[in-house]
Amino acid sequence: MIKTLIIDDEPLALDIIETYIDKIPDLELVAKCDNAIEANEILQKEDIDLVFLDIQMPQMTGIELIKSLSHPPKFVFTTAYTEYAVEGFELNAVDYLVKPIAFDRFFKAVNKAKEAMDPKTGQTNSDDFFFVKADKKLIKIHFNEILYIEGLKDYVIIKKEVGRVIALQTMKSLQSKLPSDLFMRVHRSFIVNIGKIKAVVGNSIEIVESGKPKSIPIGKNYKDDLIKIVESNKL
Repeated sequence: MIKTLIIDDEPLALDIIETYIDKIPDLELVAKCDNAIEANEILQKEDIDLVFLDIQMPQMTGIELIKSLSHPPKFVFTTAYTEYAVEGFELNAVDYLVKPIAFDRFFKAVNKAKEAMDPKTGQTNSDDFFFVKADKKLIKIHFNEILYIEGLKDYVIIKKEVGRVIALQTMKSLQSKLPSDLFMRVHRSFIVNIGKIKAVVGNSIEIVESGKPKSIPIGKNYKDDLIKIVESNKL
C-alpha cells in the first residue's frame, strides 16, 4: 500500500482528493491537514510515501515545506496557480495538478508516482500475481490472465481466460490486491481487467469470454470514472 498525506487549506479540495484516493485500492490515506506546520509534524512521525499538497497556504507554502525537508517523500502539487510549475518540477515534484482536478488526471499522476517508486514495474509491489484460497489450497493467479471478477455475497468468481476460480473473499479485500492501473471496479458486483475491454456500449462493457461477447453492466456510481479513462485514451 502507498501511504498518502493530503495538505490543503481548502476544505473542499481536501474532500475531493480524499474521494479520489478512496477510489484507488493501493492508496491508503494516513492523514489530511489544512496547513504545512501540522503536515510537518505528521511527516516526522509517519512513514509517508506520497503527498498531495497545495502551494499557496498560510504560515508556510507547499514549496517552503518541501524545501525544509531533508528527505521528502514523493509529492504532487495540487494548486490553482500555474506560475509555480517550473519551480515545482525543479524540486522534483512527481506531477503538478491544476485545480479543478479531474479524476483521470489525478489517476495519471498516481501512476507516475508509482513509476517513480519502482521504475521497473510502475508498482510498489513488483509481483505480477497473487494467491487466493480456494478448494482448500492457495491458487496462484497472474493479473494478465484475469478477464473480470464477479462478487456474490461473501464469494468472488475470478474469471480467467481459461477456467475460473471461486474464492471465499470480499470484493473490497480482493480489489486491494489488484494494481489500479490494470483493474477497475465498474459495478458493485464487477471488477474488470481494463486491457481486456473490447468495447463500451451504453451502460455495459463488452469482454470476449470463451470466444463469445460477454456483457458486463456499468454501475451508475462508476460510469463517470470509466468514461474519463476511455476519453483519455481515445484517438
